[in-house]
Amino acid sequence: MNNSFIQTLRALVRLKPSQKLQRDYLVSLAIAVALAFVVGAGILLICGHDPIACYASLFKGALGTKRAFANTLAKTMTLALCGLAMNVAAKAGMFNVGGEGQLYFGAMAAAVVGAYVKGLPPWMVTVLALLAAVAAGGLFALLPGWLKVQWKVDEVITTIMLNTAAIYFCTYLANGPLKTSEKGIAQGTASIMEGAGLSKLIPLSNLTTGIFYAAVTVLIIWYLMSRSTTGFEMKLTGNNDRFALYGGVSTKKLMLWSMVLSGMICGLVGMLETFGLHGRFIVSVSNEFYFDGMLVAMIMRYNPVGTVLMSFFFAILNIGGRAMERSAGIPSELILIVQSVIIFFMAAEGGIRTSLSNRAAVRKARREAARKEAI
Repeated sequence: MNNSFIQTLRALVRLKPSQKLQRDYLVSLAIAVALAFVVGAGILLICGHDPIACYASLFKGALGTKRAFANTLAKTMTLALCGLAMNVAAKAGMFNVGGEGQLYFGAMAAAVVGAYVKGLPPWMVTVLALLAAVAAGGLFALLPGWLKVQWKVDEVITTIMLNTAAIYFCTYLANGPLKTSEKGIAQGTASIMEGAGLSKLIPLSNLTTGIFYAAVTVLIIWYLMSRSTTGFEMKLTGNNDRFALYGGVSTKKLMLWSMVLSGMICGLVGMLETFGLHGRFIVSVSNEFYFDGMLVAMIMRYNPVGTVLMSFFFAILNIGGRAMERSAGIPSELILIVQSVIIFFMAAEGGIRTSLSNRAAVRKARREAARKEAI
């Protein structure tokens, strides 16, 4: 694997988590988003497109109809859960980069239960699939967590490597021992029990009753991180594990269980995708959802409420971008460029603000020095 990629990833995830979003940060973040839209408008103009019409298509495609808004909420749910999974681990000083693999294992476990458990009511199969998914995701996160707390093995490296192992293993199962005999399904398992899937809330949309599972999970994670004693101990551990240990906190236990909980959330995402959208496990169950969630969590400084709000904004870009391609005739590559510019400005906000503050401080010091010399 590219060594520079590993170093860059380490630099990103080693940023200390911050529970509070200061007003100055939010203001500067809003300015960064506005500047990104301006730059994006310039790119659209250069390519011969009307930026006002394009942006109107983007927001209309994400929010303009009931179906579009439902799809945006569904995407928000996925991104928010993935971001919160990253938050939980980072809170205790663990950096779970393996959420994609944990998502795959959760999706596979749910699909197996949904397809092969017989003789039970559909609602019970759904519950069992949910339990199997969170257990599979948590157990798969347990290994790198244990290696970290017992042997100081870098969890960034191990989770990245386990991602590939999980995806290829689940792909093998879907193409081999568990491959469906149904026609028209090239790479997938048998379909889940009829009636066990999550119901659509809006017809022809991706929004299902899974959003209620997600809402409960968000509330639990918010309470854990913001209002509980355990959350405070996790924060101490993440900021300085030696200080927390001297203060009587069981740091190894907290770090390990934060990793497991992170994996459980990722497993839940896999179950919601399998039972809500596909009705079976398919090899493309995730399109790097967890890495998008990681980006959201990092931009919002691992704040749970901020993660949910930023997930909604990213969902607008994702769903609206597809609609903009269809309605305005803009190539998907150009949409990706505009989205990347927006993400770049948002991610670079901290560095830009620090640089501007340092320059302002230098100019102020020079003015004061010049005034003293004049006196």
